[in-house]
Amino acid sequence: MSNYRWFIVALLFFATTINYLDRQVISLLKPILEKEFSWTESDYANIVTVFTFFYGGSTLFVGYLIDKIGTKIGYIGAIFVWSLAAMGHALAGGTFGFMVARALLGFGEAGNFPASIKTVAEWFPKKERALAVGIFNSGANIGAVAAPAVVPWLALIGGWQMAFIVTGALGFIWIIAWWIYYEVPARHRRVSPSELAYITSDAASTDIIAEDETSTRYPIFANKAIWGFMGGKLLTDPIWWFFLFWLPSYLANIYNLDLKKLGAPLMIIYLAATIGSVGGGWLSSRLIHIGWQPTRARQVAMALFALCVTPVMLISQMGSMWPVIAILSLAVAAHQAWSANIFTVAADQFPKQVLSRVVGLGTMAGTLGGVIFPIIVGRILDHYKALNQLSEGYYILFYVAGLAYLVAWGLLYAFVFRHAAKRNEST
Repeated sequence: MSNYRWFIVALLFFATTINYLDRQVISLLKPILEKEFSWTESDYANIVTVFTFFYGGSTLFVGYLIDKIGTKIGYIGAIFVWSLAAMGHALAGGTFGFMVARALLGFGEAGNFPASIKTVAEWFPKKERALAVGIFNSGANIGAVAAPAVVPWLALIGGWQMAFIVTGALGFIWIIAWWIYYEVPARHRRVSPSELAYITSDAASTDIIAEDETSTRYPIFANKAIWGFMGGKLLTDPIWWFFLFWLPSYLANIYNLDLKKLGAPLMIIYLAATIGSVGGGWLSSRLIHIGWQPTRARQVAMALFALCVTPVMLISQMGSMWPVIAILSLAVAAHQAWSANIFTVAADQFPKQVLSRVVGLGTMAGTLGGVIFPIIVGRILDHYKALNQLSEGYYILFYVAGLAYLVAWGLLYAFVFRHAAKRNEST
């Protein structure tokens, strides 16, 4: 049997790496940019919010478009737009210019996860999907690891504009590889008949809602799973974005780390997130391999990951930086493990023909939280900074982060896990 599906995952991994590298540049350059353009925390929060709004507001449309035109062309269009926008940051002459560039970046990046999850559903049987999602989703962390190693160096030798131009240009290289090597399994010359049979082996599984799989008019909102998926994303996506956009600033402000010293702590944190993404996908896939029902495997694994985020509420009790780095590493690893599985929950519960739209709806819900939460973050941090108690503001935000995943798991249980378990019992 050929194993070409894993090469496809590698392509998705590199696209997601580029995606998060482009997204992370601005947070690493924040100490430079806020001095050059006199930004307050609220100014920076507003720039983050603009990106989040356009990212989330575009996902449903982009997901619908990818369902219509397919993953090959749809993914190319998405990465073309976001790479062009990433390079366009170099032209920004002020806060408004950055908002325009972030808006276009958000619109392009909205296509990454709908296209990737749809590709995994097309190329993998259910028992391998969580691992496949975990592998490509780990690209988010590799991008976040690569950014502290590359972006400060580029900024120091060529200015902050050079950092945006070089990282943005990487997407155009990926487009060439995707055009050459990608096709759906049934039409791909490098997929053997035995691998194709394996990929489609669980098409009739009772754990997947399979009615009307030949039509894109599937009644998405009639399936209660959509509310659990959207609710889970609404509550947890903003926490990840807080980790992504504010951890460099947190370490710089609380522990007095400059641009050169930020690299090592951030690389440790995001390397842990990489392990969490792959490990989280492996865990639920392993449970399925040993005989667990897919829904029960996701349910137990995600409960464990939600618990692993809660130690961030203890950060206020830590007296030095490295215990904080350890707790944050565990938290981001748990988030990425959670993320790999929540996307797989959607792939399990909906037919492939509507999956990009389902992922788009979930991403849109997550972005709604991501639009609101940065505004709250900015206001809280500005308030406590004025009182010369900035650390207290961060501690409040870490308490929110510690509780969010437990509440999100409760929603998933109510709308997905409980109903799927009953469905399995009846069959």
